[in-house]
Amino acid sequence: MSLPAHAWAAWSPCTTGCVAHAADRVPATRVARRAAVFGRAVLGALVSGRRIAEPETLRARAATLLDSLGIRLEVAGDSALSAPGTTGTLIVANHISWIDSIALLSMEPVVMLAKREIAGWPLIGPMVTRAGTLYIDRDSLRELPATVREMAARLRDGQSVMAFPQGITWCAGTGGSFRRATFQAALDAGAPVRPVTLDYVQHGAPTTVAAFVGEDDFGHSLRRVIRADGLTVRVNVHRPLRPLRDVDTRRRVAAQAQATVCGARLPLHHEVAALGPAR
Repeated sequence: MSLPAHAWAAWSPCTTGCVAHAADRVPATRVARRAAVFGRAVLGALVSGRRIAEPETLRARAATLLDSLGIRLEVAGDSALSAPGTTGTLIVANHISWIDSIALLSMEPVVMLAKREIAGWPLIGPMVTRAGTLYIDRDSLRELPATVREMAARLRDGQSVMAFPQGITWCAGTGGSFRRATFQAALDAGAPVRPVTLDYVQHGAPTTVAAFVGEDDFGHSLRRVIRADGLTVRVNVHRPLRPLRDVDTRRRVAAQAQATVCGARLPLHHEVAALGPAR
């Protein structure tokens, strides 16, 4: 596993060794069919050009991509990501996979905050850039205040913004502390915070097959997901938090959001450690 470049950088112990199927792989014929359908779905999104930034187009394209991969979407709690109000909503979720963003966009076309590297991904990169994604350089602390100001401006303008405050992916999605900076945008804009919990299952059994962790690359991850049988992403939309700028701090709001998203669950790595060595 690689260590963080800086003391403040997000870090996860997860590696590709954490990733495994929880069900039999689909037959080769279905793999080929899914790959072809996914390719057509991506091409359709690319030829949409700037129109993909239009809310209904973005939602439809995201839903098509999810369906092309054979992934089901199950939503619990509120059906909307944005909370009622005069501002946008800061939506915060645990982070497991690149599929997280597609699943959430298929529910509601919000502005995504993503690591800058995604802009360079083949096929997906140009599409998410055209969709209006805000990029953040995780290795540059100097750029962070400007990113927070841009998020706050979007929220004041009524646009909801989706962020993954763990700052990095975890195979089980419940590890790592929520970084506080993104919550400052909600405080500055007087915007509500919507906690969201993501989980992946195969035929109802917990799975790490969708996890995009460690030294994994998009191509390998995509091939693994295409081979996955019975994959479902579960989205639990919690009640919004409504922080008060003159009362709450970003540290407090981040802690409240993390407690809501992760609940009493332990990260997979902690669960394994708690069980002790295999006998």
